Amino acid sequence: MEKQRKQVHSKEVEVAARSLLEERGVSIQAIAEIVYEMQGGYNEYLTVEDCAISVERVLQKREIQHAILVGVELDKLAEKRELSQPLQDIVEFDEGLFGIDETLALGAVFGYGSIAVTTYGHLDKEKIGIIKQLDTKHAEGVHTFLDDIIASIAANASSRLAHRLRDKEEAEMV
Repeated sequence: MEKQRKQVHSKEVEVAARSLLEERGVSIQAIAEIVYEMQGGYNEYLTVEDCAISVERVLQKREIQHAILVGVELDKLAEKRELSQPLQDIVEFDEGLFGIDETLALGAVFGYGSIAVTTYGHLDKEKIGIIKQLDTKHAEGVHTFLDDIIASIAANASSRLAHRLRDKEEAEMV
């Protein structure tokens, strides 16, 4: 018997991804504050609201939505201790040499260019704002994937703003 192929509508995926962020205690505002910290020094007129709009745009991208769905699902399964060993312990305790969480998040960064990639690296190392709060070693629950995904979203939103600023500057030169 052949399975019926069902195409999942992109709006359904976006709603599910946003719901997971909310369920895990991550707000658009919290991500926007990280973006503001990353980009505020480059644009004196930038507001946290501008950053929130950029985060909203990034959340419309399927790669980000898919990363959220996969990563949060793995975090939740680890919280319930439903992963097989040794993966359970690796994810639950955010094993230092486990790089798949970063790989998933980094894959979602590539669409926004080198600014996003370098910003992601900085955020992954420094863990500021909500990223630090979610870091599994310091937080309640398992957020092995989520902290890296939030860094990816913030890095993408930062890159998006940097490119838009340059576009605006160039338009004013004409």
